[in-house]
Amino acid sequence: MESKAYNAFKMAQSQFDKVADLLDLEQSTRDLLRNPLREYHFSIPIRMDDGSSKVFRGFRVQHNDARGPGKGGIRFHPQETVDTVRALAMWMTWKCAVVNIPLGGGKGGVICDPHNLSMREQEQICRGWIRQISRDIGPLRDVPAPDVMTNAQHMLWMLDEFEAIHGAKYPGAITGKPVGMGGSLGRTEATGYGVIFTVREALREMKIRAENTVASVQGFGNVAQYAIRLYNEMGGTVCCVSSWDQADQTSYAFRKADGIDIDELMAITDRFGGIDKAKARDAGYEVLPGDAWIEQEADILLPCALENQITGENVGRIHKRVKIISEGANGPTTPEADAVIQQRGIFMIPDFLANAGGVTCSYFEQVQSNMNYFWEKGEVLGKLDVKMTSAYLDVSRLARERDIYMRDAAYVISINRVAQACKDRGWV
Repeated sequence: MESKAYNAFKMAQSQFDKVADLLDLEQSTRDLLRNPLREYHFSIPIRMDDGSSKVFRGFRVQHNDARGPGKGGIRFHPQETVDTVRALAMWMTWKCAVVNIPLGGGKGGVICDPHNLSMREQEQICRGWIRQISRDIGPLRDVPAPDVMTNAQHMLWMLDEFEAIHGAKYPGAITGKPVGMGGSLGRTEATGYGVIFTVREALREMKIRAENTVASVQGFGNVAQYAIRLYNEMGGTVCCVSSWDQADQTSYAFRKADGIDIDELMAITDRFGGIDKAKARDAGYEVLPGDAWIEQEADILLPCALENQITGENVGRIHKRVKIISEGANGPTTPEADAVIQQRGIFMIPDFLANAGGVTCSYFEQVQSNMNYFWEKGEVLGKLDVKMTSAYLDVSRLARERDIYMRDAAYVISINRVAQACKDRGWV
């Protein structure tokens, strides 16, 4: 079965290898870029609330920093693996390069489930993670940020521990902090908005009006919520969303043919993006199996959850009406599914372009923190729109000129930029 054999890092490497062949990269450059420059594995011992001790496993992978300090989130997830972290670090390298910001790629994680941890226990994990890695991160070296099941509070605990260890204030050492404590306005909206900025440009190129389109969304966390809001503001209708149910340990899809009401669903959603099934039914939503989002009669699919969601096994269920897929999540589409999507002529906006709004705004936060001067929200979102639109147009132009798939075009641009930086530094 494809899903059982799935390995995110092998997938990231196969995507790289394909484009390395297109670019005819020399072997030394391939050897450098298809593996991380360095990685850290460590144990985090924690005193639990009941007085017992527990040891959690943590990681930080720095894939490449030829273009600038590392950048990438920290995930708290019970199924976290180092191969997932390696893949995400590599994708971060390409993501920073495709939107042309002067940063490299990194990623971190802890194998844990915040659902089952008190806030004090989560704080201890955050501080313990920093204690293990504090010599190898920082504003000029590698800048962590939030990711799956981590948030601004986690980042502030981490920053506080980092500053305590180093004996000075380093607000640019970590991004995704609370506004007022060095965080940037607009950061919460950035990833979801960035996804829709790319969809907007794709619709313009196709001469399709947003108000005549319908979308189906996987996920109902931060990225999905803000993507839906901006898409609604453009006039689009979302017919279906899916969300994870912690109690049942499975996902469900919530459908309303005439369009979901984002505020109505937000009112019955927990802090992890789980929608209350009973209340949703009362509000007139059909509650379907979690994978039903992929088969909806829609023009646009927005996978905004986790990796490995559109596979060789379910890609055939995508409705013939679908014209655009914009990947809000990292690595949601496997190479087997990609081949089918390309064959069907569905326009793919690849993850490391579509969801680069988050890292772009993290970069803005880093710049603001380092110079201790902060911008208004409109300025941040305006700069974000300019960056995302420019990156999209570069990729779209190259895809048309060379008659290649959008994912391949994005990789050609980003890998070229990183390979050139490595060459200029004399690494290869």
